[in-house]
Amino acid sequence: MGGFFGAVGKTDCLSDVFFGVDYHSHLGTRRGGLAAYDKEIGLQRVIHNIQNSPFRTKFENIFSEMRGTSAIGCISDTDPQPLLIRSALGAYAITTIGVINNQKELLRKYFASCGGHFDAMTGGDVNSTELAAALIDMKKDFVSGIKFAQEQVEGTLSLLILTENGTIIAARDRLGRLPVLIGKNSNGSCVSFESFAYKKLGYDDAGELGPGEIVEITADGFRTLAPAGDQMRICAFLWSYYGYPTSSYEGVNVETMRYKNGEIMAENDSKFLEIEKPDYICGVPDSGTPHAIGYSNSSHVPFARAFIKYTPTWPRSFMPPSQKDRDRVAKMKLVPVHELIKDKNLLFVDDSIVRGTQLRETVEFLYENGAEKVHMRSACPPIMYGCKYLNFSRSTSDMDLIARRVIMELEGEEGFKYLEEYADGSTERGKKLRKTICDKLHFASLDFQSLEGVVKAIGIDECKLCTYCWNGKE
Repeated sequence: MGGFFGAVGKTDCLSDVFFGVDYHSHLGTRRGGLAAYDKEIGLQRVIHNIQNSPFRTKFENIFSEMRGTSAIGCISDTDPQPLLIRSALGAYAITTIGVINNQKELLRKYFASCGGHFDAMTGGDVNSTELAAALIDMKKDFVSGIKFAQEQVEGTLSLLILTENGTIIAARDRLGRLPVLIGKNSNGSCVSFESFAYKKLGYDDAGELGPGEIVEITADGFRTLAPAGDQMRICAFLWSYYGYPTSSYEGVNVETMRYKNGEIMAENDSKFLEIEKPDYICGVPDSGTPHAIGYSNSSHVPFARAFIKYTPTWPRSFMPPSQKDRDRVAKMKLVPVHELIKDKNLLFVDDSIVRGTQLRETVEFLYENGAEKVHMRSACPPIMYGCKYLNFSRSTSDMDLIARRVIMELEGEEGFKYLEEYADGSTERGKKLRKTICDKLHFASLDFQSLEGVVKAIGIDECKLCTYCWNGKE
């Protein structure tokens, strides 16, 4: 997916933006970029590939390359950005997060209406941020252009624009699927995806954009250019998985939500726990761990870290060039604590079960190291639909999802009429789904958190949450 950070200061703010963007490294692994504005130099921009080296090391020389009293930056899992644009609206830098699903249709309309051209990539695709900029430039001002672009895009579009006069325009996507927050200190203002990023840099909370809200940010604060809409569909998966533990969205902290979510799962599992009596409750690190702590706290079964991930030298398992080496490194990263595994009945909690490939390897690793039983709990419901709103862990096909593949095996396409039943562990279809996945991934038992449980743990009305990946409701 990706994340962004921007700041406008009374003095040079590049250091804040450098560290602010670095704090978003958990949201992307492909590219990082920075753009800055200085009164003497104007707009500047640097982009680096961060697939084999983290953001901070690739940009360690940035302070000798750029300077500015305002800047924006991003971590991106998609195309290179920020981009520098010159148009009828002036010169500006732009960075986006989200996904544009109807790119081909938008390009066709654009060429038919005003001609022009784009810098094409291999295969003919264009940079999605450049396409967003082109749509914005079709209108007479930034606010009209941003609204037009968001209305045209099927998917999600949040963005930051660094203007040629040094202000930042920030826009949250139309339905608020992703967060955009504002911070303030004595030197200036900032905007961020993650709230903890600016708090660690000495900024205080100043505001959270509503769905579709557009604001202009200066060193003195921010003002609304377009008010928020009435409807919100913030991604519930933010709390379950990819949100950072120390962040809060819509006033709800990620870590505390995960504790509560685990507690709810344990309450639902109370009869099972009386029968099985696990020796330890464990988390599949890293995001599964707080769910497991909540489960342990509620069940009074001790929490333990049965294995540790070794990440100092290989922080990302996909870094080696060959798949064989990548698979080997993925296993090498898991270091067992034999005293907590051998002859033990273990219950693991994972944040989610998507394809199941890595989880199967993890369970095999545990049995190889002497585990007697490995039970598995998913902190969210079975994922039935590939996300079409965010560009994060998106499946190219719903059949990449293990729940879908199992249903196809059990009933063929006819089974897709009963996805709601398969999601419910109390139905016969739901029991068959869980039993089949257990057999495939070698679990002693398996269950999923219910949608009601996730919503309860978050504490926000379900109508304000996007739960599409679980129930297909838009």
